[in-house]
Amino acid sequence: MHDRRTGEARKDARAVDLSALGTETRNERTADLDRMPVPDLLEAMNAEDRSVALAVREALPRIGAAVELITASLREGGRLVYLGAGTSGRIGLLDAVECPPTFGTPPGQVVALVAGGPDAFAVAAEGAEDDPRGAVADLDRIGVGARDTVVGLTASGRTPYVVGGLDHARSLDARTVAVSCNRDAVVSGHADVAIEVVTGPEVLTGSTRLKAGSAQKMVCNMLSTASMVRLGKVYRNLMVDVRPTNDKLTDRARRIVAQAAGADPETAARALEAAGGHAKTAVVMLLAHCDAAEAAARLDRSGGDVRGAAGLA
Repeated sequence: MHDRRTGEARKDARAVDLSALGTETRNERTADLDRMPVPDLLEAMNAEDRSVALAVREALPRIGAAVELITASLREGGRLVYLGAGTSGRIGLLDAVECPPTFGTPPGQVVALVAGGPDAFAVAAEGAEDDPRGAVADLDRIGVGARDTVVGLTASGRTPYVVGGLDHARSLDARTVAVSCNRDAVVSGHADVAIEVVTGPEVLTGSTRLKAGSAQKMVCNMLSTASMVRLGKVYRNLMVDVRPTNDKLTDRARRIVAQAAGADPETAARALEAAGGHAKTAVVMLLAHCDAAEAAARLDRSGGDVRGAAGLA
């Protein structure tokens, strides 16, 4: 099997010796896990978890390359599409559903496909991960194309559903990213950018919902957050595109406007009301000393960037 873009040979997901994967090997530091007192067990888990952030750090250059792909897709009107099975798929879905309230993204701009369909989020459908054709059908159902970036998540790095999905996405000229937790993963040869976060043996042998799951969540956090920052969804370190859809978020929006514009709470609340609840518009109103209509026009001209809209760039 060869990569149609590079001509390089690719590994076959079904030919992998699972027992040789780092995520499947036994952790000698927790060999007596079943005999550990609870305090010692928790200490062991915490000690293993501390290694996850360091493993992610090693992958930062590749994560950065993926952010550039995703940002380009979103600028072009494309989508960020997470693709995964089991725990990995659920992690992608968690990240996707948080983007609209956090960054004001329209529905469907960041989506997640889980092997076995939406019901697999709550009820495990582990067998679905072995069918690469399932990913092809799922990607076709949402009309993936050249403007999109598809991010395949697989702790083992060889999940057929993810490998098949990335191959299909590439055949449609979509940008592709692979996220795995093993070195020289099969899936790495099936994507434009390969992110390998080598987390090693789990505390509980083979339970990749632990360190590998944490690593994938951290990577997804970076991919979506950094991309949204690049798109102007953030001013300084404030989520100025937050959607105030409940009391907590309404209060947060008021505080964001006050902090961003250096205004008192009452002034921020009035501006937010005049802006129809859109924090970013309210911020520009106060920074540029203009009304809501002018602030909205300024944001449109600046591509949504607060600094540019307020004349601070």
